[in-house]
Amino acid sequence: MAKANKDNPVDLVPGKRDAFASRWGFILACIGSAVGMGNIWMFPYRVGAFGGAAFLIPYFLMTCLISFVGVIGEMTLGRGTGLGPLGAFRAAMEAKGKPKVGEAIGLIPVVGQLGVAIGYSVVIGWIIRFLVGSITGSAIQAADSGAYFGAIAGPFGSIPWHMIALVFTFVIMALGVSKGIEKLNKIMIPLFFALFVILAIRAISLPGAAAGYQYLFTPKWEFLADPRTWIFALGQSFFSLSIGGGGTVVYGSYLKKDVNIISSARNVAIFDTLAAMLAAIVVIPAVFAFSLDPAAGPPLMFITMPEVFKQMPLGQVFMIIFFVAALFAGLTSLVNLFESSIEALESKFKFSRKKAVICIAIIATAVSIFIEGLVGEWMDIVTVYIVPLGAVASALLLWWVLGDKWAKKELETGREKPVGAWIKPMGKYLFCGVTILVYILSIFYGGIG
Repeated sequence: MAKANKDNPVDLVPGKRDAFASRWGFILACIGSAVGMGNIWMFPYRVGAFGGAAFLIPYFLMTCLISFVGVIGEMTLGRGTGLGPLGAFRAAMEAKGKPKVGEAIGLIPVVGQLGVAIGYSVVIGWIIRFLVGSITGSAIQAADSGAYFGAIAGPFGSIPWHMIALVFTFVIMALGVSKGIEKLNKIMIPLFFALFVILAIRAISLPGAAAGYQYLFTPKWEFLADPRTWIFALGQSFFSLSIGGGGTVVYGSYLKKDVNIISSARNVAIFDTLAAMLAAIVVIPAVFAFSLDPAAGPPLMFITMPEVFKQMPLGQVFMIIFFVAALFAGLTSLVNLFESSIEALESKFKFSRKKAVICIAIIATAVSIFIEGLVGEWMDIVTVYIVPLGAVASALLLWWVLGDKWAKKELETGREKPVGAWIKPMGKYLFCGVTILVYILSIFYGGIG
């Protein structure tokens, strides 16, 4: 039930909800939501396309100064209201006498997250198919990696594989937050980092890899004069940290009151950046070692890297490790992407956890079958027009509707020291302004995430 007053626009006393059992369980789950294809697939080719370290400079700046504040805000909105985006938006607008408007706006991030999850499940199906092909040898023995991938990515080309991804994901989610999501991330995220460290060590030993490290860590300064470098670094930072008003909000709603949100958000940003750099340290030197194109774009993961493994001693072993690590990153992100819509059914219609999971599973299965072969177009629509709008709505709702005083009070819960005065200008003005800019630029450039 929501109660409003001058100093506290919304004071919720949520009903009984599942919760993360530990602070590090929550942090690992948030890292799992952030670490995904944005790190392994997108980040290395963006680094390759925008001048190596010249891309890293604005990326680090954007992550430290802007996106970090976004993670703080979405965690705060979730924990402060005790609800996912649909309920949180309704509760906030109820203080203004417009709960239905809030609920309608809350649908934006829920629909956006569900749309991304459906497309993402198809991509994870590709990863599973490549992993199986790595184990059997068919992927590494294929004469043409492009043709091999084309057969998988075409219409109805990987239905059994992405069905496996969906079944596994929904079984985990049916177990709940602490017994399912938290335990999954506690296993898969440490293993992900361990496997990529192994791959990074292998990349160091490749003849010719030095050129890749030189490219990665030597800025091509002319790229900093190109506005697109800054624009895509900003979009990459937003996308990589899962800023969209959905997944981080709903995970925040399961967070206990004795946890320091700012510290947790800092850990998420650090480990997500480490994951992205690990991927770049593996991919860029390996690509240079075999004279392939580091700016190959989306095919880098599914065409270029298989070509690298074909030419590498013990390539089949390292191909298996690569796709296992990619699968772990993908599944932990997929769980987070589906959670917003499952929580929405639980809070809005009072569905049981299992009933909500079954409903979303049916929708995801039906839609994903028919978008095979159209995943690129599907993801463009969702990530360009819906997800950034969810980020805008979430930012404005927290910092302007609930207000910076409410946000500051919630941030100081579970924290020994008061939050500095920096939080108001960084959240209310800089971050809100940047999220609006991201949305405009995303439409103008056809997607910057």
